[in-house]
This record gives sequence, structure tokens and C-alpha cells, in this order.
Amino acid sequence: MENPWRGEVTLSVDGAPCVMRLTLGALAGLEAELGEHSLLSLIERFETRQFSASDVIAVLKAGLTGSGHGDVAVRIASASIDGGPVVAAQAAAQVLVRAFAPDGGA
Repeated sequence: MENPWRGEVTLSVDGAPCVMRLTLGALAGLEAELGEHSLLSLIERFETRQFSASDVIAVLKAGLTGSGHGDVAVRIASASIDGGPVVAAQAAAQVLVRAFAPDGGA
């Protein structure tokens, strides 16, 4: 079960619920994967709905890796996400909000 105070968000991948969380290491990996020096531009893309599918996949991979679901993270691009791309994008945005909100975005 997810704990929003810890920054956790649940995503159902291939029919199995996976709790995601952006740890400091996961955030550093996200910066490296996207070639960003700061996550501010990524956050701005989500805020203005100008994000790409690659952004969504990168955030989901980071969130899954940060919570110990590395096995799911490596196959997320080809996995079936319950609710489809819209739910995937919403979960990516929510895990970013919860990572940076003082109250966990709850």
C-alpha cells in the first residue's frame, strides 16, 4: 500500500500493483537518463503538459527503481499499464509532485 507522505504512488503494471518512489539516487539517475543538469525543466514540462512519452517512461523507470522494482523498470516501455498512457502520465506527474511537495503531495 502506498504512503503519500513518503512520496509513494501506485501503478498497476501487467496487472500487478507496483509502488513507486523517487529516492535521491533515482532522481540522479533520472537526470542522467534525460541529460538534464536539473529536474526543473522536466517538472516544468509536466506542469505545462508539454512532456513527452520518453519523459513519462523515464520518470516511471526512476520511480520503480527507487522503490525496488528494478525488474519492472527495465521492461516498463513494453509493459501493459492498467489505464493506458493517460494513467501512466498521471502516475509520473504524481510521483514527481510527491517527491518535491513538503507534505508529500497528499
